[in-house]
Amino acid sequence: MGAESMERIGLRRKPKQERSIQRLDIILAAAAQIIAKKGVSAMRMTELAIAAKVPIGSVYQYFPEKAAIVKALFDQHASAIQTKTAAMFSDVQSLDQALDLVCDIIDWYYDSYHDDPVYLGVWMGTETDQDLLRLNIEHSSRVAGIFHDAVRRLAPDLCDEEVFARTYLFSHLIGAVIRLAAVSEEALARRMLTEWKRVIRASLFTEAAPRAA
Repeated sequence: MGAESMERIGLRRKPKQERSIQRLDIILAAAAQIIAKKGVSAMRMTELAIAAKVPIGSVYQYFPEKAAIVKALFDQHASAIQTKTAAMFSDVQSLDQALDLVCDIIDWYYDSYHDDPVYLGVWMGTETDQDLLRLNIEHSSRVAGIFHDAVRRLAPDLCDEEVFARTYLFSHLIGAVIRLAAVSEEALARRMLTEWKRVIRASLFTEAAPRAA
């Protein structure tokens, strides 16, 4: 876990030594295993300490409550998605290619996470938990920045407030669509993703319509 991630999730204590950072990662890995087996609501801090093979005080040293662990796991998933998106967009050469990449990201996102019980358990909490909702909005903003940077480089004339708002909106909706697809029957999920990619190709990077006088 990097320093930026630690700042976002608000750890009770930030580890500075490599050994402490490794212990933090071990705790999160154990939490992910428990959530995968039992779900978020069934995880207990004492059980987590046993699974991670650390004293219960070490768990509370970093995480004052279970919600803080869920936030940390959320941030791990979000960071992986942002890293993948940034890597795919690092050498984009045209807006058409950028649209292809957004659609590829949607397929990768769904294929990677739709059968992941940890992802589902953590990300579904964005609909009810205010801290997770805030982190999700920040995540959407960072992904939108990757999209908007591509437009700025490839078609600077399109870089207006409307296009920025659209990249922000679409980056947030991509996550929402994936989560809906992840809890839907497979054939329906694929059809929804196909329709969503069609909408993206038709409108994500298009020129804004003229405003009425």
